[in-house]
Amino acid sequence: MVRYDVALVLGDGVGPELASSANTILEKINDNGGVKFVVRVVEAGDKALAKYGEALPEFSRDMIKSSQVCLKAPVGESAADVVVVLRRLFDLYANVRPAKSYPKVKSLSEGVDLVIIRENTEDLYVGWEFEANDNTIVSLKLTSKRASERIAKFAFREAMLRNKKKRVVAVHKSNVLRKGDGLFARICRGVSQHYPKISYTESYVDACAMNLIRIPDEFDVILTSNLYGDILSDEAAQVVGGLGLAPCANIGESFGLFEPVHGAAFDIAGKDLVNPSAMFLSIKMMLDWLGNKYGDEGACKTGRHLEASLMELLENNRKTKDLGGKLTTTEFTKLLSFSMY
Repeated sequence: MVRYDVALVLGDGVGPELASSANTILEKINDNGGVKFVVRVVEAGDKALAKYGEALPEFSRDMIKSSQVCLKAPVGESAADVVVVLRRLFDLYANVRPAKSYPKVKSLSEGVDLVIIRENTEDLYVGWEFEANDNTIVSLKLTSKRASERIAKFAFREAMLRNKKKRVVAVHKSNVLRKGDGLFARICRGVSQHYPKISYTESYVDACAMNLIRIPDEFDVILTSNLYGDILSDEAAQVVGGLGLAPCANIGESFGLFEPVHGAAFDIAGKDLVNPSAMFLSIKMMLDWLGNKYGDEGACKTGRHLEASLMELLENNRKTKDLGGKLTTTEFTKLLSFSMY
């Protein structure tokens, strides 16, 4: 039986509460399921910065490097010094953000089941900014053939695996950014020719933002660049009930980082109020990735079981307060743990 080394980043604010909930579920799976874990706690974020002078100390990076996968709770103001560094360290070029309608959760449509595949290494996020003069800042957007091609291939492979509508829409703004977004669009069109079973269309980003509200159930796979994907994925999360149900994967060729989308939520930290569902769904994505990478059907099966157990709780109106329920973080975690086995 495969035993997976999981680096668990504690984070800040509500991060330690979510990490504790995640550890509870991982222990339950380890003790009762067909998947085994060794969980290594990693310090990173604001607390690590105050304690060690670095948000992601070298020993924390080494611990993550020696693991097969990383599960990260939210970090605070130093988030960019943690997650962006990890994306670059492991070349985690694909940001995967599913948005799905769950039972008894208020949503714009009951039939939403989409995923946003966002290029994760380029665009304005490279941080190339300089002062043209005292009153003007120039920010540069990077778009390369290599990055565009590999994220396009990732998106089409995802569409093949999902067995849903088998649609990919490439989102850009090539009518204005004719060179950069024009290159992205051309690359996506070229890759689409190799996937004749996938329906391929394109959309300008403003039209896509509108249609996510108007006809969210029509989407399957949204393929886009870094900035557009960042914005659209938060919109999509709200369409299906909010960031408390929004997991995320950062995936490279040989490593994966999984995390809830939302931030550290310092205003509710320590109050046992945070919804751990996004963390649990991130574990589900982690299990899917491990199962596919290592040919471990048991991991994939466990991931499906985890999501099904979560859906059963929601169907029975066993929800946290942000979704209109009465359960605390701890109570919801315990219920999910008990319902899984």
